[in-house]
Amino acid sequence: MVHKTLNYVTYQSFPAETANSLQTISQIQEFVKQGLYVNLYFPLREQNSSDDKSKLFDFYEVTDTFNIYGLQHRYPFGKFQKFNKIWYHISHFLWSKKTTRTFTNSNNGYELFFTRSDWILYFLAKKQLNIVFECHQYSKLRNFLLKKISHQPNVKIIFLNDLIKNAFNIEFYNYLIAPSAVDTDNFFNIQNISKEKNSIIFVGNLLRFGKSRSIDELIDLFKNISNLQQFQLTIVGGPDVEAKRLNEKIVKQSIKNVQILGRKKRSEVFDLLKKAEYGVLINSDDNHSKNYTSPLKYFEYLAAELKVLAIDYPSHKELPFQENIFYFSEDLEESFFHALNLASQTAFNQIDKNQISLETRTKKILKLYSK
Repeated sequence: MVHKTLNYVTYQSFPAETANSLQTISQIQEFVKQGLYVNLYFPLREQNSSDDKSKLFDFYEVTDTFNIYGLQHRYPFGKFQKFNKIWYHISHFLWSKKTTRTFTNSNNGYELFFTRSDWILYFLAKKQLNIVFECHQYSKLRNFLLKKISHQPNVKIIFLNDLIKNAFNIEFYNYLIAPSAVDTDNFFNIQNISKEKNSIIFVGNLLRFGKSRSIDELIDLFKNISNLQQFQLTIVGGPDVEAKRLNEKIVKQSIKNVQILGRKKRSEVFDLLKKAEYGVLINSDDNHSKNYTSPLKYFEYLAAELKVLAIDYPSHKELPFQENIFYFSEDLEESFFHALNLASQTAFNQIDKNQISLETRTKKILKLYSK
């Protein structure tokens, strides 16, 4: 049997405490499980970027190995404090143009390409390589580039939800709507684990694009609303500086029913999720969060059989298994406890976990390559 090679080429940085880097590594592991040889190419563009396999595999707790290639990044992004967005676009373009020169269609059709990076997509598409682009949000640049190449039969696109696809004024030919997904093996036999009554958990980065995700406001609720005193809120995630700040806050204000655990290993996160009763989806007030996100943690909440308390954003309304979501508004004080009260009176609705599994998602992606 001839195994296909998949080259995952991306402008992301590794290791990183971001959901997008975790999603990439998880997706790569599933490609490996399904019999592909996988090469990950990315720029060494940040001070802590590393292609040390042992370091990355330990950071992400990788069990299915793949090849890692950290490539030089002699471009301005990350080196200057001002005009960061402009330097990002210039550096992304230059690095992508140089990196894609090395790839050719010389492997008798057994070489596949996957990316989340606009310019990688553009340059590889022009080479007629078989490429899948995972699209997580809309931008004017992305709309411009997709108009140029989306009609090509070698270009396939994954959208996380219909809201993202419909944001582009383009007729797409080879595409797939595929929300985020989870390795359900990590939540095997969840029924035998006892839930801790009245336990609520938030898992994720404490900042989004350097801005607050309303975590402070959530903590304040557990201090100020008497009906929440019987509930215990656990917050898991980095960066460490933000986790330390929040810890200092709850100590200074003597908030007894909130604990900040900072960043934890994935295996530790899974154990915490299995014991919790409710999971929180809360985010910053930006267009991406409101319309385009498909949070990985939501699918982990479902796999761990948590009832979900979610801010009332259109993107969350696109998520599957809405019967397990209880919504609150941006005015937390008026609506959070109401959502929690409804959830406390409702049993978790059992789901078909195959529908949220990375295995199922990846099989759909591999079918997309053959179109």
